[in-house]
Amino acid sequence: MKLLVKGMLCASLIVTGGISQEVVKPAAKAPAAMKSTTPDIEVFTSENADGKITPASIEEAFKEAGFVISANRDMNGPFVKQFKESGFDIYNLFTLYKPDVVLELVKKYPNVGLFAPMSMSIYTKKGEKTISVSSLTVEAMSKIMKTPSDDKTLHDLRTLVKQTLKKAMPNGSFETLPYVQTEAKGELVTNFSMEMDPDEWEDQLEEFKMGFEGELAPKGFVIAGHNNLGDDFKESNYEAFAFYEVYSVCKLPVIYTIAKTRPEAGAYAPCSLYLSKKKDEDEMQIGFPSVYNWMSSMAIDSTEDMEVLEAAQAGMNKILTGLTE
Repeated sequence: MKLLVKGMLCASLIVTGGISQEVVKPAAKAPAAMKSTTPDIEVFTSENADGKITPASIEEAFKEAGFVISANRDMNGPFVKQFKESGFDIYNLFTLYKPDVVLELVKKYPNVGLFAPMSMSIYTKKGEKTISVSSLTVEAMSKIMKTPSDDKTLHDLRTLVKQTLKKAMPNGSFETLPYVQTEAKGELVTNFSMEMDPDEWEDQLEEFKMGFEGELAPKGFVIAGHNNLGDDFKESNYEAFAFYEVYSVCKLPVIYTIAKTRPEAGAYAPCSLYLSKKKDEDEMQIGFPSVYNWMSSMAIDSTEDMEVLEAAQAGMNKILTGLTE
């Protein structure tokens, strides 16, 4: 099979080292601040001394708003189990999508799987009496998907997310994060494509998925969710795609390390990696947001943090390179 790598694949993730090495050292030069002060991530925080607001109650509010919940995973337990400590009383990774909105978007933007499902983190720092939810702004999603910044569907979706957060956390408000996003050092999306036989693509897809899932655990990755969006599309009588599937993938040391100083990192974790093929094409498209989003959106300049991110990116690149070449 022929590998077609679209974009720069020097050292970039998912939450997930160079293509010829497991670890790629980050550039030493400090990132320069961007002119735009529009944040990529927003954090909504509410007082919660009585503990009535929980990950479960937040999930219920989004269900009532029409969202499908892909996962609402407690990560604090795994933090303590693997690393023997945690700076949180609550830390959940929350993934969700709204089927009708995804259907509307995929007709315009085939790469909607980058954010279907969307990711959020729900967290309470140890000893505090507040609860927070982080999520991506429409500006961030537009930048990564390369859509018009004024796309009405995306803006309507963001409005619904904000309304639902306010319903779930009535006394909450948006925080001002203590940093300004920086220039991205690399491509915001990592793309692969793989040629598929018109008559054997179903077998090739299953072979790819088995290989992909089998490679993740040995490399330290975990499948946090899987959504077959193609089934949703067919139920809505939209049959442009032979298949469209999205894996939510994370790597525990990555989110544990970054969340210590940037708990809002869950807006990117777990990362959505999509596999799709249109019926009139003979290539499978694969894409996921790169770690340069993390570094840029959260102004990450710690050498340790950048190394753990780039090592995870390179590990995912190595898996996909082996499967698609």
